[in-house]
Amino acid sequence: MKKWCRRILFLGVILGILGGLAALGISMYMVGSTEGQILLSGRELEGEWDCVLVLGAGVRPDGSPSDMLYDRVQTGLAVYRNGGVPKLLMSGDHGRQEYDEVACMLELALADGVPAEDIFLDHAGFSTYESLVRAKEVFGAERIVIVTQKYHLHRALYIARELDLEAVGVSADLRTYAGQSMRDLREIAARVKDIFSVRLGTSPTYLGEFIDLSGDGTITQE
Repeated sequence: MKKWCRRILFLGVILGILGGLAALGISMYMVGSTEGQILLSGRELEGEWDCVLVLGAGVRPDGSPSDMLYDRVQTGLAVYRNGGVPKLLMSGDHGRQEYDEVACMLELALADGVPAEDIFLDHAGFSTYESLVRAKEVFGAERIVIVTQKYHLHRALYIARELDLEAVGVSADLRTYAGQSMRDLREIAARVKDIFSVRLGTSPTYLGEFIDLSGDGTITQE
């Protein structure tokens, strides 16, 4: 009995090591295959782009943005202005009445003088994968500039490519963020998960009616 327990334990350790190596391999592939799509700023953009997709992040209990969210919005605003991109698509979690990432993002953009009609809100961007699927299927985006922190940007660009979206990214790393080491570890697992999401064509929580990005974004702000 003890012999069988040792064998099972040994097999478990081996499988754990192999799984960890596979996850690291997937993560390294995702980073390496998207590095060339990351720009220094919106000034490098060429041609016409449908929107700047700003991915959501946490808001504080009082509704104010976390440092990461604030920096994503500020970087997105810079790309919108410097790159000549006509629309902003703010995608985040508004699954509960008391928690609203996109309202926080909207407030920052309006305070910076962006016309309300240029700002579209995706209230059901519950994950990176869902934000990208909805950008394509709900908002009709084909060419997008993705804004988020770099550790997160590789996965977003990979998903966009797998969804046949033409995408480039701009990093929103404007400072050092507390807890980044833990975030980097979680991101490895998230990259593995989203490899399967795109391969299986997982449906997002919500889709909904088509919203034309060439129209007036205020219809999404109610």
